[in-house]
Amino acid sequence: MCGRYAASRGPGDLAQIFGVENVENAENVEKGDEPEETLAADYNVAPTKEVPVVLDRPLKDAGDGRPVRQLRKLRWGLVPSWAKSPEGAARMINARAETVHEKPSYRRAFAARRCIVPADGYYEWVTGTEERDLEVEGRRKRPRKQPYFVTPADGSVFAMAGLYEFWRDRTLPDDHPQAWWVTCSVITTEAETAPLAVGPAEGPRSLADIHPRMPLMLTPDRWDAWLDPARTDPAGLRALLAPPPEGLMRAYPVSTAVSNVRNNGPELLKELEAPEEGTLF
Repeated sequence: MCGRYAASRGPGDLAQIFGVENVENAENVEKGDEPEETLAADYNVAPTKEVPVVLDRPLKDAGDGRPVRQLRKLRWGLVPSWAKSPEGAARMINARAETVHEKPSYRRAFAARRCIVPADGYYEWVTGTEERDLEVEGRRKRPRKQPYFVTPADGSVFAMAGLYEFWRDRTLPDDHPQAWWVTCSVITTEAETAPLAVGPAEGPRSLADIHPRMPLMLTPDRWDAWLDPARTDPAGLRALLAPPPEGLMRAYPVSTAVSNVRNNGPELLKELEAPEEGTLF
């Protein structure tokens, strides 16, 4: 985790929530337009898609070098600056909070290029007991998995801690629009074992019952410190990776339609009365 999530808030809402000063295609946002190619609602965000992120960085050609809070679209799947190609991006969607400060792929971004990846919540799949046993045994039967949606119980934004990085495609000339890639990764931590704030009528009682990992959610009191590019001390930054208070989340079963990335719409977030697939609960 995190391998799939939902992000439906528009740029205007995100700008207000996070105190954004600069939004890509700000002219369209001010007019109230949200073109699909700019920042459309996505209820089934998958690796390698372009996703909205919040970051603090000086504006290009601004002159004063002052960090400005921006809402940008980045590709999900981090490509380290030293990578020879972007082929491994789909495997770099997550960075572990426990080791992000020391892993070669992430440590430079952790020190200088941190961001927030806004979401409504994330999806996670639970496998049934019999199917899980077959999976462990190496049998070919495809396991049945029930998706759950995990989201803040109070309806607030799920602010996932993230990193971003720049990569130069040396096969393209400097003036090519795709010469530079800007990519990102979501930081994960151990899932909570405490009871959910709101749990399903039947099924998991905690996030750890669903999956051993979860995205690291940053509470609002940590947003400014996390985004501040002037903060580079590893010890101080690692302190910001402490898990959020327990009991903030709810989880509920959703349609297995979300398992197909081609399906995308608000119906994917609809709560089911009971799981569609039998699980270990």
